Amino acid sequence: MDIPIEKKFKILCEIVRAQHFAWREAALAMMPDIDPAELGNKMWEITGVQTAKAYMKRLDLSKPLAAQVAESIAWSSVCMGEDAKVVPGKGDEAFVKHDGCPWYLWHKKLDCLAEDQPGCDTWFETAVKEINHKKGTKIRIETQHSLPGGDDCCLRRIWVEE
Repeated sequence: MDIPIEKKFKILCEIVRAQHFAWREAALAMMPDIDPAELGNKMWEITGVQTAKAYMKRLDLSKPLAAQVAESIAWSSVCMGEDAKVVPGKGDEAFVKHDGCPWYLWHKKLDCLAEDQPGCDTWFETAVKEINHKKGTKIRIETQHSLPGGDDCCLRRIWVEE
């Protein structure tokens, strides 16, 4: 079969997301008393620790950190088929803007939209916390707008606290 690489990539990204939600469904079936949001947030917390390890390999502490973290988030998001870009801020501040997100669409389709933003927040906050812990930095991140919150994008501010 000769399938174009771009098509394979898009299909693989959807398979990964489908697998995530199949895992969620299986875990909830095996543990019916567990809070679905807690389960998802724990998974994203673990993912955040792993993500931080990857991001730290790319960080140069002699250069502005907020932009580097924003670039790392946008890079990994684009690699997963998301629409993300970095918007420069003032000083050591940057923003990551997601104009569209297939994770949001999956959460919405499966009627678990309330878990979407908290999961992303847990993921990114854990990654930043882990970077700060390992590198002695004071990077911060906050969600200012979100698709599940009714906004037209997800916008996260990243900055270094003085």
